[in-house]
Amino acid sequence: MFRATFNVGIQNTFVYRWNFLLRTVFGIVPLAGMIFLWRAVTESGGGQLGGYDFGGMIFYFALVVFLENLISSSEDDWQIAADIRDGKLSALLLKPLNYLTYRAALYLSYRLTYIAVVGIPIIGVVWFLRSYIHLPSDAMTWFAFGASTLMAASLQFLTSYILGLMAFWVLEVSTLIFIVYSFEYFLSGTIFPLDILPHWMHGFIKCSPFTYEMFFPVQVGMKRIVGPALWEGLMIQAMWVIVYFFAATFVWRKGVQKYQAFGG
Repeated sequence: MFRATFNVGIQNTFVYRWNFLLRTVFGIVPLAGMIFLWRAVTESGGGQLGGYDFGGMIFYFALVVFLENLISSSEDDWQIAADIRDGKLSALLLKPLNYLTYRAALYLSYRLTYIAVVGIPIIGVVWFLRSYIHLPSDAMTWFAFGASTLMAASLQFLTSYILGLMAFWVLEVSTLIFIVYSFEYFLSGTIFPLDILPHWMHGFIKCSPFTYEMFFPVQVGMKRIVGPALWEGLMIQAMWVIVYFFAATFVWRKGVQKYQAFGG
């Protein structure tokens, strides 16, 4: 069932191929703006900002763009809400499948197709910025980066899944999605490295689930987190994945009990 759903997800991706290709190409455009922005910021700060020089900032945002293209959820929450609101969920409930697994297969199919297409532009960006990008040389860092990226993808998917399930109780979930993603965009390290924030916020940053959706795997890839701090961060990230999974299971169970099919 997972394989069949995965194949359907790939086919659906190419139904709107031009939209897909345009999103692929322009997904790396923000990096160009970040280069000019952070060049100005680091130069005005004497060449350093929070322990980052210009090259460090470029490496940071190159990894952010890569991870955004690799793991960010794409309309999964809207599609789940539509399944519930339009009554399409009724047909799925009659089939021998787990809805969470079904949505995970669709998410995975889209992300793998997306990264396959965007791979060439990303390679071009890496070559262009090669003087600023210093990839890890040891296998352990690559392993930790891969594990952290996988868990970050799980957090992003489960966040979208839970938000979509809110349609069991709220007819229009767009406001809720906007609010959550506004906090996520700011607190995940997507627009700036979280460790440049004041020291008194670092305790919150360490415990926040948003940190582990982007900032933490980027720091692992840059080898800015090593030793005991690395393993502690991975354990916190794994804890949040477990919490989100049980939250998703709980919300689904309660939502199905309340569900009424309004659509066809």
